[in-house]
Amino acid sequence: MTLKIAVAQINATVGDFAGNAARIVDFAQRAQAQGADLLLTPELVLCGYPPEDLLLREDFYAACERELDSLAAKVQGIAVLVGHPMAKDGSCFNAATLLEGGRRVATYCKQRLPNEEVFDEERYFESAAMPCVVTIKGVRCGINICADVWEAGSADLARDAGAQVLLVLNASPYHIGKQQLRAEILRERIDATGLPMIYANMVGGQDELVFDGGSFMLGSRGELCFQMPKFEEALGIVELVDGQPLPGVIVAEPAIEAEVYRALVVGVRDYLGKNGFPGAIIGLSGGIDSALTLCVAVDALGADKVRAVMMPSPYTADISLADSREMVRLLGVRYDEINIGPAMQTFADLLQKEFAGLPADTTEENLQARIRGMILMALSNKSGSLVLTTGNKSEMAVGYCTLYGDMAGGFAVIKDIVKTLVYRIARWRNTVSYAIPERIITRPPSAELKPGQTDQDSLPPYEVLDAIVEAYMEENLSPREIIAKGYAEADVRRVVHLLKISEYKRRQSPVGIRVTQRGFGKDWRFPITNRYRDPY
Repeated sequence: MTLKIAVAQINATVGDFAGNAARIVDFAQRAQAQGADLLLTPELVLCGYPPEDLLLREDFYAACERELDSLAAKVQGIAVLVGHPMAKDGSCFNAATLLEGGRRVATYCKQRLPNEEVFDEERYFESAAMPCVVTIKGVRCGINICADVWEAGSADLARDAGAQVLLVLNASPYHIGKQQLRAEILRERIDATGLPMIYANMVGGQDELVFDGGSFMLGSRGELCFQMPKFEEALGIVELVDGQPLPGVIVAEPAIEAEVYRALVVGVRDYLGKNGFPGAIIGLSGGIDSALTLCVAVDALGADKVRAVMMPSPYTADISLADSREMVRLLGVRYDEINIGPAMQTFADLLQKEFAGLPADTTEENLQARIRGMILMALSNKSGSLVLTTGNKSEMAVGYCTLYGDMAGGFAVIKDIVKTLVYRIARWRNTVSYAIPERIITRPPSAELKPGQTDQDSLPPYEVLDAIVEAYMEENLSPREIIAKGYAEADVRRVVHLLKISEYKRRQSPVGIRVTQRGFGKDWRFPITNRYRDPY
């Protein structure tokens, strides 16, 4: 007996029940045309993921129920397993329902509720404890939802209930190395149960999260039988004969730089597109961060929807202007230069009395950044386009950024990209098409807020800074453990101190795309008022 299962890698939008249902219907019709018996969709695809506190509203569940009934009537000639939230008898569940013949055939409720990193499902849902096995064309299919397969138990219950294959609905957000981790975890479940597993994952951007797709199937020995592309909607077909999978198409994994870049592109495209912004505005500096951000914006939105603004001061190097002009020529975006020198003089005159007798310091530097931020926000207000900020994770970590200045904007594209990775991605992007002038990549980075300034005047070398930030923040290592890895105690003390005292800035920064296992977003929740000091 041959069973054909279509895997729908869908880009859902949170709260758009009608739009998401229309996508499911479209995928179901395409799957049926290819002879599929079942369409497998991602977790909570009907409402989008994560709905967060929308799940505290009774009307949200009522709207979902109406759309699920409507969807059941629209999909005919093929079974559809659809993820959705469900309220029942005073409890709420993360559910998956099999629709067939215009009705609901069976419903499974998620057993394992993740409550770490960016997940807080225990806030909204209750855990179930019952397996669900459905028979389709003679094949007994067990159902799990995402975190169910990350621990032992749920898959075992499905096997014990007679399942021959496990269908797993997922809304698994991307971070570097996530696909390899998924496969490792599923192989652990396969080793324990002997069940082949089909893993359908969501795709698309939702606020700080990006879902990468990459849906796949593993055989009963853990072998990779099928894998779909990453970061794009797609429909794939897998076949099982007597419950065992046949080899299918395997799309190769991209390089890390390409993978992260595609995550950024999807994140920008969906954040602006789903929220209805007509375009993006970026403040160019002639530096690497704004250059990479501009490339991402153009690849996400198209050159006609992106505007670059260069705002030189008396400290801006001629090569910064030249490189910015060359880059916008290469990318074909609208470009404007607005000299902030007159505004700087106006502020100097306004504050002359207050600053009399005091030496120039970061106050004057920050004024320049805030003048630029004010200009960008004014252009945003007039045009409706969103300002994309250009600060990277290294700067966010140690506060090398200015509130209401370079932090002013609506979306932080490279907020979770450390400086060393910024350079790697920029070099990769130039292999696709030459877009970033070589001098931007090779010259020493500088904020250009005073004569002869470079970043390393105030910070350790980025190779050292990034390693310490990643060890302390992403790996939760103590300063002692970081020093034991070979880093100078003075550098560790300095970076950890800067990281702690910059929390108030990060709380006021725009939401930004998460690409690491721990970004400065939902999964970083340190108090601003905090007297704890790490032991050394």
